[in-house]
Amino acid sequence: MSGRPQRVLVTSPRTRAARRPRRPVTREIDEQTGLGEVYMRSLIRSQLRLGLGVCAVLGIVAGGLPLLFGLVPELREIRVGGLPLPWLLLAGLVYPAFVLCGRWYVRQAERNERDFADLVDRDT
Repeated sequence: MSGRPQRVLVTSPRTRAARRPRRPVTREIDEQTGLGEVYMRSLIRSQLRLGLGVCAVLGIVAGGLPLLFGLVPELREIRVGGLPLPWLLLAGLVYPAFVLCGRWYVRQAERNERDFADLVDRDT
């Protein structure tokens, strides 16, 4: 012997065990397994949360105007350019807000779906 310690190979007993093949996430979703259901539930929850948030904002805006005009009746009598203020606010605030919120919702929903697809692709 030369005085140098001999090298020893240390291995885990699990390296020899047969590894269970990893199933792709898309297959989990298609077969509706427990894991697939978790993935789908996460997408549905994020879309639901987004939809409820947009509806809440639009509901507050659309429901707040009649409340405002009911609490402050003088505002109903104001005319701008010959048109009543409530009409101008409905035409100039509510409908454009609906359109803008709708566009924002579609963008966010598509982003949620893109993020979900990236997550599924990453795990496959």
